[in-house]
Amino acid sequence: MSSLALVILCGVLVAVGVYLILERSLSHIVLGIAAMSNGINILFLIAGGRSGEPPIVGTSEPEAMADPLVQAMMLTSIVITLSLTGFLLAMAYRAWQLRDNDEVRDDREDRAVAKRQAAEAMEEHEDKGDLVETVAEFHDETDGGNSES
Repeated sequence: MSSLALVILCGVLVAVGVYLILERSLSHIVLGIAAMSNGINILFLIAGGRSGEPPIVGTSEPEAMADPLVQAMMLTSIVITLSLTGFLLAMAYRAWQLRDNDEVRDDREDRAVAKRQAAEAMEEHEDKGDLVETVAEFHDETDGGNSES
């Protein structure tokens, strides 16, 4: 059974990683990926169960050996995270050279989708009519001091 501290640490690292990944700055995204990958590695460690003897055939009984799959998954995760971190750092450095900041900007498609949604919202609003006319239509004359005479 794993320690409660490891479970809490895993949750905190993954939560911090997700929060940082949702930021617009590439440096925050790099830190978020690093934190989240460390949290996931701890999750692999927790999921691996109890520790045991080295998983080498002939040195111990198979029941006493540690699970080698967890070790392989963690090593693969570390390699992938290292390569992704290097790529993102190169992108952040290049963006800093070109624009003096490392913020991720919206592309043309994002702006086109936002404009289309705004136009649809305006059409929907125009179809509903003027708010003043709607209020006048449903005005309650039993309102004591608010009625106009």
